[in-house]
Amino acid sequence: MSKKGKVYIVGAGCGDFELLTLKGKRCISEADCIIYDRLVNKRILGFAGKGTEFIYLGKENTEGGLIQEEINNKILEKALEEKIVVRLKGGDPFVFGRGGEEIEKLSEKNIPFEIVPGITSAIAVPEYAGIPVTHRGLSKSFHVFTGMTAKENSFHDFKKIAELEGTLVFLMGVKNLGLITGELIKHGKDKNTPAAVIEKGTTGKQRVITDSLEKISETAEKEKAVSPAVIVIGDVVKKREKFNWFEKKELFGKNILVTRDTEQGENFCREIEKLGGNSELLSFLRIEDKMHNFNYENLKNYQALLFNSPNGVKFFFEHIPDMRVLGNIKIGAVGAKTKEELEKFKIKPDVMPEKYLTAELAEEILKITEENDRILVITSDISPCDDEEWSRKYNRKFEKFIGYNTNFNLKSKTDVEKILKDVEYITFLSSSAVKSFVSSLENDISCVKRLKVISIGPSTTKTLKNFKINIFSEALDYTADGVIDILRKE
Repeated sequence: MSKKGKVYIVGAGCGDFELLTLKGKRCISEADCIIYDRLVNKRILGFAGKGTEFIYLGKENTEGGLIQEEINNKILEKALEEKIVVRLKGGDPFVFGRGGEEIEKLSEKNIPFEIVPGITSAIAVPEYAGIPVTHRGLSKSFHVFTGMTAKENSFHDFKKIAELEGTLVFLMGVKNLGLITGELIKHGKDKNTPAAVIEKGTTGKQRVITDSLEKISETAEKEKAVSPAVIVIGDVVKKREKFNWFEKKELFGKNILVTRDTEQGENFCREIEKLGGNSELLSFLRIEDKMHNFNYENLKNYQALLFNSPNGVKFFFEHIPDMRVLGNIKIGAVGAKTKEELEKFKIKPDVMPEKYLTAELAEEILKITEENDRILVITSDISPCDDEEWSRKYNRKFEKFIGYNTNFNLKSKTDVEKILKDVEYITFLSSSAVKSFVSSLENDISCVKRLKVISIGPSTTKTLKNFKINIFSEALDYTADGVIDILRKE
């Protein structure tokens, strides 16, 4: 008898990746294989473990019977390979998600499965638009319908739907909006009933179009509304004026390109999205851990240890054999984020300079060290760290160790130009990112001229100016938070 894996049918929620449930996150982290569709926020895939296989089987509409059969077969194939499979679906698996068809296929082969509910766009999207699907005195119920139908099926019985007193919610119905509104009015629904079309809901690109039931189709067409969108019909739409909250967030409506390495870039994107902005991550750098080359036994020879970045801290402690090797070593750090990374390991730096510069840290460590003390600096291959000059100047023995390399992660010019068309701001948090960015564009910076370029600090600004890229603004304190502050004030 052949062995079998297990399948988790997981609802990924909609738009905002933080709408993923804790159980869904746990399943993703344990998966050997993830099969996902186009409505899944790609940031969610970052919760997967190393070595996870990713299979994209998206479809532009849900009428595609052929591709659904392909999905069913692929899930079954991977489960029969004895893998833990996550079928990751936008929204909830059973709200027009065809999760039932996938389970039927699994049941034929007795493949074990679990269903993990997801937050459906039928509720979440209206809520992000400030529209409650029920409200005392306005609506005691809500009814969810597909806005499209498989070709072999007839469409809805609009006579019965028009008689419903609750809120009407249609998913995937932008193309059929005129048909839906016309049929409802034809069968007795008041033409003045408030209606809304919510495009790209729960994301920084959310757009809400409102009008009467009679006029909403014409207005949506004029505004060029596109899917994914949720249609809401009912008096609850009136509450939007008072309940609208998401679009009042500080960065809402701002489209921002993040150019950092993948891990730090993901974290930066999350901060942008917490404030309602829309972030696009295009990592122009790849960080390579080199701390495995370090002999931790040599730490006994040093009186102080300096870190000038969070990456240095992270890689240093990933390889440390025993925390006690630090002994009585004094520790210094540059920047709030480096300090935060140290605190994850229950370590508070003894010194931190006011300015976020390694040279300032080298001077600061003099306060708690003595002449001829040996001071180790964990840095990158490109960070400015003149250990020889400091040794001569301060009568200490500074030595640097390259704890990680910062490598260019070049992109195709076409891909970069495509993304730049959809953003308003570009953020650069290092000179290396600038150099990799310009190299990817083959030194043609013409597509950057209309964009607002934000620099983390003087060194990055100097590099941008060397490439004749105009600076919109430079952070007052040289941190990612300083870049966020610029975006907030814009």
